[in-house]
Amino acid sequence: MKMIMRFLKDYKKECVLAPLFKMLEAIFELFVPLVVSSVIDKGIVNADKGYIMQMCFMLILLAIIGLVCAITAQYFSAKAAVGAATGMRHSLFAHIQTFSFTEMDTLGTSTLVTRMTSDINQVQNGINMVLRLFLRSPFIVFGAMIMAFTIDVKAALVFVAAIPVLALIVFGIMLATRPMYKNVQSGLDKILGITRENLTGVRVIRAFNKEQDEVKRFKNDNESLNRLQKFVGKISGLMNPLTYVVVNVSIIALIWIGGVRVNAGALTQGQVVALYNYMSQILVELIKLANLIITITKALACAGRIESVFEVTSGMADGSVKEAAAREEQPCVEFKNVSLTYSGSGAPSVEGINFKAMKGQTIGVIGGTGSGKSSLVNLIPRLYDATQGEVLVDGVNVKDYDIETLRNKVGIVMQKAVLFKGTIRENMWMGKKGATDEQIDEALEISQSKEFVDSKQGRLDYVIEQGGKNLSGGQRQRLTIARAIVRKPDVLILDDSASALDFATDAALRKAIRGMNNSPTVFIVSQRAASLMYADLIIVLDDGQVAGMGTHDELLANCEVYKEIYESQFKKADSEGGVA
Repeated sequence: MKMIMRFLKDYKKECVLAPLFKMLEAIFELFVPLVVSSVIDKGIVNADKGYIMQMCFMLILLAIIGLVCAITAQYFSAKAAVGAATGMRHSLFAHIQTFSFTEMDTLGTSTLVTRMTSDINQVQNGINMVLRLFLRSPFIVFGAMIMAFTIDVKAALVFVAAIPVLALIVFGIMLATRPMYKNVQSGLDKILGITRENLTGVRVIRAFNKEQDEVKRFKNDNESLNRLQKFVGKISGLMNPLTYVVVNVSIIALIWIGGVRVNAGALTQGQVVALYNYMSQILVELIKLANLIITITKALACAGRIESVFEVTSGMADGSVKEAAAREEQPCVEFKNVSLTYSGSGAPSVEGINFKAMKGQTIGVIGGTGSGKSSLVNLIPRLYDATQGEVLVDGVNVKDYDIETLRNKVGIVMQKAVLFKGTIRENMWMGKKGATDEQIDEALEISQSKEFVDSKQGRLDYVIEQGGKNLSGGQRQRLTIARAIVRKPDVLILDDSASALDFATDAALRKAIRGMNNSPTVFIVSQRAASLMYADLIIVLDDGQVAGMGTHDELLANCEVYKEIYESQFKKADSEGGVA
């Protein structure tokens, strides 16, 4: 609730005016039964057509004023609800961007998408309904009871008996269903996760003929969610019939008491009709209130889920160092007894890593699957924090850097080539905002992308589909490399990012990177020994431990793990007689 109020603080005027105009509408609505009573008791009984017409015009005037008030209230409530939801989305998105990979791994993508979309929409609907009805409905209920007392005290006692029973039904059902709606939204998270997996992995599912298995899995989880929604829907659905029963029993009692009082001369027929109208107004408002309570229950459950994301803070505290000058004698990157253990993992992914990388050097990282290669290089731009030891860039611990400053010094190309919908130029601007066409062309040439980009219609204005679906795997990889190169980083990390390239293109890429004017320190993560043979230093990892460190020739002579990898990729004769 505090979270919602925080986003409504800029809409104080709307939050006051929307209920105010609804209250004005309610006041005019409460006068309608009195006018109808007057028409019956004075106009119809006395056959006074002029009076009847006068009162009918009065009813039309009350309806017009009520309509204007209702439209005005709707405008202000919608403005506040949409404005607060927009602010909530912007704030939540910005907050998610502060998360480290650890928090993203823990929360999961599907639940964050649900909270950004479905949950915020539910909160928006809740704010809108509350501003319009939360004060109006109780005001009509208690206002109708008070107006009934002005007509006849004994008959109005029916209202006194009915309203507490109705309140008990409404609020009891609200308290019972609120935790269930949280479970419904969690079930929606799960369904979204399955859907996302199936859409992104549709080729794999079809390749292994697993369509029926996935349909069955989706059906089981969807039916589970359906059963839960039906159950909570049945409980919520009790609200309308129970309120109908109570109100209609009250109406029967009211008509019976009214009939007795009319016969005794204590009430007029018009007053009985007015009392009936007031009870009907209560019925209508309680139905609205019942639906409002369901909406509020959903909104509060969703608000709690959104607030739980806001309560998650990044484990990476931002440092204060804005600049650190590189010195020739100082390592560009240095690892001092570094270990990394992922959250929830029992064993470290990398452990006891020590090495120095000077400016302009090429560092190769090789090892089997799951040996910790990506974990090691992810520590340099601080995508994860080392759990032990220190990672230094230009002599400064990465934890002491302002994160934006650190990541401006590092260009990283992930294992999975990710491009965004937009032109090639716009994708390059993600690497360096406002990069000129000349700078982009230089990066494309180094990354071996220029040839295929020149063949595209519009060149830099060629539109890439979401995820780069209209490009081949090798083209996607080369463009992601160009995006990292265009910023001219001090440290360039290629995390197995040339796996889709042929050997000739891979060799040309590495040669072009070595010839870059700014001489970056390059980290190449690869399972190809050929890609690392000419590196200044090769780090061989085996199950998170350093199995060997040195040049290609040194490792062939001294490191069994590296020798096995190399010989598995080259003929043994080549390893004996030299590199082929």
